[in-house]
Amino acid sequence: MIKENDKTCAVIGSGVSGIAAAIRMRNKGYRVVVFEANSFLGGKLSSETNKGYRFDMGPSVFTFPEYVDELFILSGKNPRDYFNYDRLDPVFRYFFEDGTSLESFDGKEKYASELAPKTKDTKEAILNYLDKTEKMYDLTAEVFLHNSLHKFKNYFTKAVAKGLLNFGKIGAFDTMNGANEKAFKDKRLVQIFNRYSTYNGSSPYLAPATLNVIPHVEIVKGAYYPHGGMHSITKSLVQLAKEIGVVFKFNSPVREIVVENNLTKGIKTDNGFEGFDVVISNMDVYNTYHKLLPSCKKPEKLLNQPKSSSGIIFYWGIKRRFDELSLHNILFSENYREEFETIFTKNSIYKDPSIYINITSKHSPGDAPEGCENWFTFINVTNNQGQDWDKFVNESREHVINKINRILKTDIRKLIECEMVFDPRVIESRTSSAFGAIYGNSSNNKFSAFLRHPNFSKKIKNLYFCGGSVHPGPSIPLCLLSAKITTSLIK
Repeated sequence: MIKENDKTCAVIGSGVSGIAAAIRMRNKGYRVVVFEANSFLGGKLSSETNKGYRFDMGPSVFTFPEYVDELFILSGKNPRDYFNYDRLDPVFRYFFEDGTSLESFDGKEKYASELAPKTKDTKEAILNYLDKTEKMYDLTAEVFLHNSLHKFKNYFTKAVAKGLLNFGKIGAFDTMNGANEKAFKDKRLVQIFNRYSTYNGSSPYLAPATLNVIPHVEIVKGAYYPHGGMHSITKSLVQLAKEIGVVFKFNSPVREIVVENNLTKGIKTDNGFEGFDVVISNMDVYNTYHKLLPSCKKPEKLLNQPKSSSGIIFYWGIKRRFDELSLHNILFSENYREEFETIFTKNSIYKDPSIYINITSKHSPGDAPEGCENWFTFINVTNNQGQDWDKFVNESREHVINKINRILKTDIRKLIECEMVFDPRVIESRTSSAFGAIYGNSSNNKFSAFLRHPNFSKKIKNLYFCGGSVHPGPSIPLCLLSAKITTSLIK
């Protein structure tokens, strides 16, 4: 039972972190209202249907399902009555220009046993690498992911002391690519482990080797498929939130966070002022300051950090099944370094992009008509700095189609039955991600974990932040942890 109080909380934005924060604040007894600018909930974690094809519009790799379950348990509910999922094995299928393909399997032992005979590296070398990433994860997770880095008291813990004593083991002074090239002889394995930098919109040639903890999460902790697709996460959490009394307002963009004498008083919408005791912004922190706090001093150093990559996404209804493809597929670029240099140095699109294809109809047949598949076809691109995106989209479409045809030995062009396209402009307008940068700030800096905005305002009382643009960062599990950290700061 929720112990009611007379306090009120406004949550700006209904991304997964905003919904999770609303559920946690409601469990604290607050009366909670979520203001969503769109006509749909979920932010990036939303869904659309076109000509009988259903598409998850954003994140497609799901780890740490227990973080979703935790919200139901907190609310006195059985998670399995709302939300179910399966552990994947294999997880990814990789395709290379030399005609070879490799699969990523669940668990260290199976992963190494399956890949070693197909590569130039030994099982022992692969296991040694995965053991190192596991130790790195154990040293960093409690420090960087589960607590605020911006509260002085949090640095006086055993976990922090252990991390500091073993700082040389977390890869902060090497790059992901540098560490991976030392670990493996086979360039395909280097490329596979380098690609995890894209999970937070960074370059493996710049980002610290600490981020090599990401494959540990996927390979050892496990990757999962939610029944009904990724949008079922949003649907189940919204159902829970409504059942416990959270109010959602659609088509209700917040125009301003009202602050008087450095104290949050409430928000303004098109319907006028509404007072709240606490305001939590799930909106991109850059846009929160620039659009909703016009008269407040901005933390320019944090806000002006280099932004992450963005993406061009082709949502295609394909009039054929491809047995050689799985749920998660990557068709790798021949020159990975040049691809990332084009994205982060030239701020342009690459002629031979690595292509990620997610096909949920492999697990949810109802997501596509009989004999067809729904392709979420994604390439990493620079964020929006005023480039000619119409030109970039047209050129990228040709690059993507030609590469798919070449590697899969097909003619995909005549199989595309329907199409929707997202580019950085659309991503920005739909999700309020500044510059269309999907992941907020990039992690192309060894101190990037410390350069994300805190989950609270140091200047304005009762103003808080959650989501992928603030600590601890992007991805579904980190956004759920962000909500947990944020609400734990509110007494």
